[in-house]
Amino acid sequence: MDKGQKKKYLIAAGVCLLVIIGVVYFNFFSAFSKRTETQYVYIDTDDNVDSVLAKLAPIGTKSGMAAFRTLVRHSSYAKKIRTGRYEVSTSIGALQLFRHMKNGLQKPVSLTIPSVRTMDDLASEVSQKLIINRTILLSALTDEATCQKYGYNTKTIACMFIPNTYDIYWNISLDKFLERMQKESKIFWNQGRMTKAEQLHLTPVQVITLASIVDEETANDKEKPMIAGMYYNRLNYRDAKYPAGMPLQADPTIKFALKDFELKRIYNNMLHINSPYNTYTNVGLPPGPIRIPTVAGIDAVLNMVHHDYLYMCAKEDFSGTHNFARTYDEHLKNAEKYSKALNNRGIE
Repeated sequence: MDKGQKKKYLIAAGVCLLVIIGVVYFNFFSAFSKRTETQYVYIDTDDNVDSVLAKLAPIGTKSGMAAFRTLVRHSSYAKKIRTGRYEVSTSIGALQLFRHMKNGLQKPVSLTIPSVRTMDDLASEVSQKLIINRTILLSALTDEATCQKYGYNTKTIACMFIPNTYDIYWNISLDKFLERMQKESKIFWNQGRMTKAEQLHLTPVQVITLASIVDEETANDKEKPMIAGMYYNRLNYRDAKYPAGMPLQADPTIKFALKDFELKRIYNNMLHINSPYNTYTNVGLPPGPIRIPTVAGIDAVLNMVHHDYLYMCAKEDFSGTHNFARTYDEHLKNAEKYSKALNNRGIE
C-alpha cells in the first residue's frame, strides 16, 4: 500500500470515527428533553422498566429515548428501579439522566407546611407533594401512640409542624417525614424563643395554641401582638367574678368546636356547645391549637404587646382590625357598633 492509499484510509477512518463520536454525543450527551422548560419524572414503587419509559416518552427526544433504552438494556437498572423525583432539565443528556435515575440522585421537593385548620387538611396538602399516602398520614396523626412517640398527643400534634418551606425528597417514608418535622420544630424553638416563652410562663405547646387563636382572629400581622397581649391578660386575670381565671371567650374556638369554619357570626346558643375547645365555658387555653399557626402568629405571642386591655371587638369598618377595651361596658359599645354594621350588610 503506497502512501497515498494509506493516507486515504486514515482520512476515511478518521471521518468514520468522527461520525461515530458525533452519533454517540448526539444520542447520549445532547439534551434529552424536547421541552423548553425543566420537567420532573416521578418514579414510585409500582413502576417497572416499561412504565418508566412510558413516563419519559412525552419528554424525551427520539434519539434521547433510543439512547436511554440502550443504557437500560446493557445495565442492571431493570432489577433495581429507584423511586424518586428526577429532574429533566433542558441541558441534561440521556447518559446523565440515566445515571441519576440508576443511582437515585433525585431532586428534592420544596414542601411548604401550610397554616391549615385540621390534620385532615394537612394530610391532603402533604400527600399532594410527597409520595406519602394521605390516609396513612392522617391515620398516624390521629393515632395516640404515634403522636406520643414524638412528644405530643392527638390534640397537640399540630404543634410539631412549623409552617416554613423545607427541601424534602419526594419518596421520603412516613417515619422519616415525621422525624424531619420533629427535628425542624426543635430547630425553630431555639434558645431565644424558649427564653421568651419561659418569661411568659408558657410552654411551646401553649404558645402555639394561643398563636392559633390569634391567627384566627386576624390576618393583620401588625395587630397580632396586641391581640396576643389581650388574651394573655385574660389567662392571668383574677377577680371576684373570675376567681379561677377569666375565660378566653374566643369566638374562633367555637367555630373549631362546631367544625363550621364558614360561620360569619357567633350567636349565644352556640356558646353552650359541650366541647373542651369551648373557651366560653372552660377557663384557660383549649387542649391544643385550633390550626397550625403562622410563624408571624407564634412570634406575635412571644413578642406580645403588654397592655391592660381585656376585651376586643372587630371594627365596624370591616378592616380586619379591632377596637380594644379595658372595661366590659366599653366593650359592649364596640360590640353594638359591629353588630349594627353586620345587620346593615345582611350578614347572618
